[in-house]
This record gives sequence, C-alpha cells and structure tokens, in this order.
Amino acid sequence: MKRFIYKFDSAVLGFLKSHNLTIARAAIFIVYFWFGTLKLLNLSPASPLVEALQQKTLPFINFENFFVCFALFEMLIGVLFLIRGAERLVVALLALHLVTTALPLLFLPSLTWSGFLAPTLEGQYIIKNVLIVALAFVVVSQKDFLKQN
Repeated sequence: MKRFIYKFDSAVLGFLKSHNLTIARAAIFIVYFWFGTLKLLNLSPASPLVEALQQKTLPFINFENFFVCFALFEMLIGVLFLIRGAERLVVALLALHLVTTALPLLFLPSLTWSGFLAPTLEGQYIIKNVLIVALAFVVVSQKDFLKQN
C-alpha cells in the first residue's frame, strides 16, 4: 500500500510540475474571462459595486458604456494570459485592473468594510485578488518566459 501511495504521489507531483504554468494561465483566464462575460451579459453580482465606484470616480462617463468596456477589458486580460510572450503587457493591464478594483476599499468603505479589518463579502471579493497577483507573478517569473525575451 505504501508503494502504491508513493507511486501515485510521484505521478501527481510529476504531472503538476510539468503542467503548473499551463494550469496557472488557465486559472487566470477562467476567472477573468468568466467574470468579464458575466458583466457583458449583465449577470454580474459585482454590478452595483462597479456602478457605485464609477459614479464616484468617473461620473461624466455613461455607466452602460463603461461597464461594457470594463467587461471586455477583463476578458482581454484573460485571453492574454493564454498567449506566451504577452506576459509583460498582460501584467501591466492586470496591475491597472487590480488597482481600480481595489478602489472600493478606499472610496466605498460602507460597502466593503463592516468594521476594523473586517471586510464585507464585497470586501473579501476584492481582497482575494492578492491571490491573482501572486499567481500572475508565478506565470511571469517562469524561466521559459525569460528565455523567450
């Protein structure tokens, strides 16, 4: 039984080691493309938060147009993560996106905080983006990327 577990463990680790970059790229693609698609179809639960922030920061822009552009921007980020060689561009776009999506923590505290260091569900949704940043750093820092450029 120990031998079986060891072989199984080795096989799983071998698979993950050889496919980890592909899995990371696919995970970021899925999140960004899916969430962008939900926005494009007007099915996103984040719509009220995005609208409140947009009205506070860019009230001179029509929200419907802004929301479509924002949805397409998210979908573009997702697609670019699948393309080898687009890492530098997509990380710049990702940084812009993450800064803008973190703004509700500062500009809409009543929607994102229920108390000191106690985020609401919306606040938690924003804070989880730290994971996306970490995963994006992993994708960009891979040796195969450095060899290409």
